Amino acid sequence: MTQEAEVTIDRADTDRAQTSGSAAAGVPRARDEAPTTPADLSAEQLLAAYAAGELSPVEAVDAVLERVEQDNPALNAFCLVRPEEAREAARASAERWRRGEPAGMLDGVPTAIKDIHLTRGWPTLRGSVTTDQDGPWHEDSPVVARLREAGAVFFGKTTTPELAWKGVTDGPLTGVTRNPWDLSTTPGGSSGGSSAAVAAGMGPLATGTDGGGSIRIPASFTGICGLKPTWGLVPHYPASPFGSLAHTGPMTRTVGDTALMLEVITGPDPRDWAALPTPGPGLADVRYRTDAAELVRGMRVAFSPTLNGLDVHPEVARAVAEAVAVFEELGARVEEVDPGLPESRDEFHVLWFSGAAKATEKLTERDRDLLDPGLREIIDEGLTYSAQDYLTAMALRMEMGARMGRFHTEYDLLLTPTMPITAFEAGLESPPELAGERWTSWAGFSYPFNMTQQPAASVPCGFDGAGLPVGLQIVGPRHADARVLAACRAFEIARPWADRRP
Repeated sequence: MTQEAEVTIDRADTDRAQTSGSAAAGVPRARDEAPTTPADLSAEQLLAAYAAGELSPVEAVDAVLERVEQDNPALNAFCLVRPEEAREAARASAERWRRGEPAGMLDGVPTAIKDIHLTRGWPTLRGSVTTDQDGPWHEDSPVVARLREAGAVFFGKTTTPELAWKGVTDGPLTGVTRNPWDLSTTPGGSSGGSSAAVAAGMGPLATGTDGGGSIRIPASFTGICGLKPTWGLVPHYPASPFGSLAHTGPMTRTVGDTALMLEVITGPDPRDWAALPTPGPGLADVRYRTDAAELVRGMRVAFSPTLNGLDVHPEVARAVAEAVAVFEELGARVEEVDPGLPESRDEFHVLWFSGAAKATEKLTERDRDLLDPGLREIIDEGLTYSAQDYLTAMALRMEMGARMGRFHTEYDLLLTPTMPITAFEAGLESPPELAGERWTSWAGFSYPFNMTQQPAASVPCGFDGAGLPVGLQIVGPRHADARVLAACRAFEIARPWADRRP
C-alpha cells in the first residue's frame, strides 16, 4: 500500500487503545447535544444545506476528515484514508452545486467504503494479509460505482475481519477495531469499521456486507441503523464466495439516510447475473413521511422475543419489549408468536465454512499459515464437507424460506431482538461465557434470515445498564424492503435516536 496522499492505521495507536479502555486519549466525546459541526449532520441534512447554499461539500468533508484524524487512532475504524483525493472531489462537488447542477442524489456526501468492495484506484485488501496490495485496482464494485455516479465523496475504507469471516472486527492485518460507546468492547462485525465510523460521526454513510448478520450485528452494537436488503436487490461483483448468503446494504445514523442510500445502490448490474430489477418508488416515500401511525397502523406484526428459544439477556429483552409496545401504541396489531424456524446453525456452518474454503482455495500453504487462526479452522472444516452435505444444507434453506413465506401471508412483519446481548470485549470472537464457541453461537437472531434471503434491519431501541446500545430487528418478506423501512421510520419518529451519540 503506498503512503502518498493517504493515512494508514498505526498499529502502535491500536495497541495503546487496546490497553487503555474507555478513558483512552482520542475517545469520541459525548455528543448528546444538537449537531455542532457538519460531521454530525445526516446525509439528508447535508444535501439540504448544500442546496440552500448554507454549507459547502468542502466544509463537510473537512469536518469528517478532522473527526477521523481525532477519533480513528482510538477506534481503528479505517484501514485507509485518502484526504487529498476526498478534498479534490469535494471541491468539484462544490462547483457543481454552485452552478445548480449536482451530479446525483448524493453529490458531496462523505461516504466510507467497507474494505470488501472494489474501489477504483484504491487497494481492496478484504482485511487479509494474503491479498496483493499492488492490485491491479482498476474497477468499482456495483455498489461503489452507483455511489460514485451519484456524486458521493469517498474518503476512506473501513476495517473488516479477514475475508469478512466473523461477527466481530479484528484480524492480523489491521488489528482490533473498537466500539465508540466503550473502547474496551467490540463494534461487532464484519462491518464493524463501518458501524464505528458512522456511530462516531466519521461520515454519515458507509457500505456494509451481511452474510450472517454482518450489517445488523454492528448496527445493534453501535446504535445505528443498518439494513440487509432482499438478496439480489443490491448487485454483487465479484460474486461472494459465500454465495447467496451475502448481501450488501447501507449503514447510517437515520432511516432517511438508509432509504436514500438504498435507492442509489439498487438495480441490476451486468456483472451480476442474479441482480433484481430496480424497486418502485416506495423507498423514496419513506424518507418524507412524518406521521408514525400512518406508516404502520393496521399492520399485522409478529413479535418473537426468543426466536424459538434463544437465551436473551434480561436488559436486552426489556428494551426490545418496550420497543415492540411502541408499535401497538401506533396502531399495529401485534401478536407474540414464533415463526417456528428449525435449528439451522450446523447447516449455516456447512454453507459458510465451505465459502471460506472456496475463498482461499488458491492460497499456498505458507499463505494459509498467515491467516487469522479462527479463519484457518473453519477453512479446514469446510474442506471436509461433501456435495451431499452442501445440498442437504440448501434443502433446509428452501424449507426455511417456504416456512417464512407462509408466515408472512399472516404477518406483515416480524420483530425480534437483533442480538441477544450487547457488545462484549474487543478482540474476542465470542463473549467470555462462550469461550471457544464460534461467533454463530450468539448470532442466532441474524443468520437465519440470510438463509431465507429476507430484508432485515436493525434500529436502536435502548441501552443496557452499562450504557451500551440495544437493537430491534425488523424482518419483512422477500421484496418488502420498503415495508421494513416504513416500520423503521415509524419507530424512529416515535422514539428518536439520531442525536444520542457516543
